Amino acid sequence: MTGRRRSCSPRLRGHLVRTAAAGALLVSGCGVLPGASGDSREPVTVMTWAPESAGPQAVGMAGMPAMARTYAAWINEQGGIGGHELRVLTCDEGDTAIGASTCARRAVEKDVVAVVGSYSRYGRAFLAPLEAAGIPYIGGYGASPEEFTSYLSYPVNGGQSALVAGNGKQLARGCERVALVRPDTLVGDSMPALLDESLTAAGRPAAHDITAPEEATSYDGQAAEALREAGGGCVTAVLGQGTETFFDSFRRLGPEDGTVRISSVLGSVGQPLIDRTGGRKSPFEGAYVTGWYPESGDARWEEMRRVIRTYAFDDNRIDPEDTGVQTTWIAYTVLKAVVEAMDRSEITAGGVSVSLNRGTRVDTGGLTPVLRWRFADMVGSAAYSRIANGQVTFQVVRDGRLVTDRKGFVDVSETLVDARLRG
Repeated sequence: MTGRRRSCSPRLRGHLVRTAAAGALLVSGCGVLPGASGDSREPVTVMTWAPESAGPQAVGMAGMPAMARTYAAWINEQGGIGGHELRVLTCDEGDTAIGASTCARRAVEKDVVAVVGSYSRYGRAFLAPLEAAGIPYIGGYGASPEEFTSYLSYPVNGGQSALVAGNGKQLARGCERVALVRPDTLVGDSMPALLDESLTAAGRPAAHDITAPEEATSYDGQAAEALREAGGGCVTAVLGQGTETFFDSFRRLGPEDGTVRISSVLGSVGQPLIDRTGGRKSPFEGAYVTGWYPESGDARWEEMRRVIRTYAFDDNRIDPEDTGVQTTWIAYTVLKAVVEAMDRSEITAGGVSVSLNRGTRVDTGGLTPVLRWRFADMVGSAAYSRIANGQVTFQVVRDGRLVTDRKGFVDVSETLVDARLRG
């Protein structure tokens, strides 16, 4: 075999993506991949996990593994990563600690070189097996605090902490008073200090702190308290999936004249939720939303959109406006940069970690600042020792679409450090 590739139609490529056993191999009709006969470079095997079949009260992020498989189909048709065929294994984490641990042990058994672009709230369950095997965790969603302290974690965003700190900066521009509704959990307990650090730095009073259960069917009591304490200012809620339920309660109690502005962060509110709740008539119309990346309609996402259209055109699990899908795309961009920088015939987990630690530079095309994970690039706080990207974006819901509220990125790295010292 010569290693030359024949082209195949987008429809055939899409069919192969859906039917390939590992979700990552392009076979007959689409040409020879690196790693085949006549090519000395070994395949690169990675894993992506997320809750794919989660129950009604759990997080569902099936688009992330689907995006990983789609990325592999696309990059392999281009000749792989640095001449290496990319093989993607996926695992249904199930939104449970047992599921996260099972996926991590499977990654170890399969000798993957990295876990890439994944979602799990159970960092303690999955990071211990990965650390024991020396497997790096690249570009997790940021759903577990351990992702920002483990020496083998390489996050591409600042997680929920950065969003909350950024939300304070966004609200400080136009809100005289703020009420914060957040979960009554250990993670939730860190939110008031993050929000208040940004508010008080801008001369605003600290937010009124309201705790709430994560999985309630109604938040009438919290909504009434938030409406009263905001005093015509702003109400921000960071309750994950419960955010929709809270604002449904708030809408029934709140004024219809828009005198109280609502707000949240991506992950609690996103374009799919806005679309599902009425678009232009959504209760989120006019809301401030803090995110990690540029708005989903930004031209910088066009390559990702093109890949999805070509290789996953009828896969309704992959929504290019979903933050999880976007995070997986960025994480695989990191993997590509690292493997290409190593330029070796065999890629290992240890080699990937060494390359990242030595400062491989990752340009994500403007979707994030340039990423590097040297010691000098970290935020510098014990609680967030692995954050290398402490920047966020300000968005607003206008005519049913999340659009830019302020151009460019806003750095909250200093806020993360100061809030931790104050807390």
